[in-house]
Amino acid sequence: MKHTNFQLSIILIQKYINKVKNYKLHYLNIKLICFLLGFFIATTLSTIPAQTDDWGVIAASIIVSIIEITSKIIYQNFKYHSINLSNFNYIKIGIIYGLFVDAFKLGS
Repeated sequence: MKHTNFQLSIILIQKYINKVKNYKLHYLNIKLICFLLGFFIATTLSTIPAQTDDWGVIAASIIVSIIEITSKIIYQNFKYHSINLSNFNYIKIGIIYGLFVDAFKLGS
């Protein structure tokens, strides 16, 4: 039995939707894990220098320097993004977000 053009288009649309859902969900999970890993690293980075009071300024300057250098590397070649570079960017975003959350916790 032959399918009509309408049935073929419905079948193709369903295959495309399934392909997009599986593709996006896989990378969304990886990005979410990288973001949460960055948040965990930020929590670790904010508690370790707090044990020694005199290292706070030096640790903050090192963290900001590393974040700025990685931002320059990531956004310098905006057209070419590998998956590993994108995942590292999500870790960096998680670190920044985690440091903001810790700053708000300290401020309240």
